[in-house]
Order: sequence, then C-alpha cells, then structure tokens
Amino acid sequence: MATYVILSTLTDEGRRTIKENPSRILEVNKELAKMGIKVKEQFAVLGPYDFVNIVEAKDNDTIMKMSVEIGSRGSVQMLTLTAMPIAEFIKKIK
Repeated sequence: MATYVILSTLTDEGRRTIKENPSRILEVNKELAKMGIKVKEQFAVLGPYDFVNIVEAKDNDTIMKMSVEIGSRGSVQMLTLTAMPIAEFIKKIK
C-alpha cells in the first residue's frame, strides 16, 4: 500500500454541507473505504487548507479515481501528494 497526503479546501457548497451535516465527513470516509482507500489520519487545520488527510491506497490509479469522483461533486478542491516514510526514503537513497 502506498501512502498519500491529501490537502483539501472546502468550496462554498462544501462549507454549507459541513455546517448542516458535520458527520458528512465520516460518510465520505466510508465512501473512500469502498474505493479501496484507508484513512489513516485526518485533521481539520487552519490556513490555506481546511483538512489534511493521510491515506493508504493500492496505487496512483486508485487515488486518481477517488480524486475525480470526489472532486466532481463540487464541494472540495484537493491537492494529493505521494508520501514515503523517512526510513524507507533513507534506505532507497543509500
């Protein structure tokens, strides 16, 4: 499984949805699980992004499909980064 960091920003529509139904966040996590994506950590943050999610998925194709599906709803903008544990990084550059 590969690790990804997803930085997301709610649109105006997304903010309305979360205000009316905060548990929608957890519902989306269940949808991600059905897509083969495991949410490892999830944080609400201040600054240019609203949420930081650490997820695991089989491959980039799985993440790409999720990005298109979730992004097409118009409630969130996402920036996805591939992540590697430092120990693995060091091992690979030696």
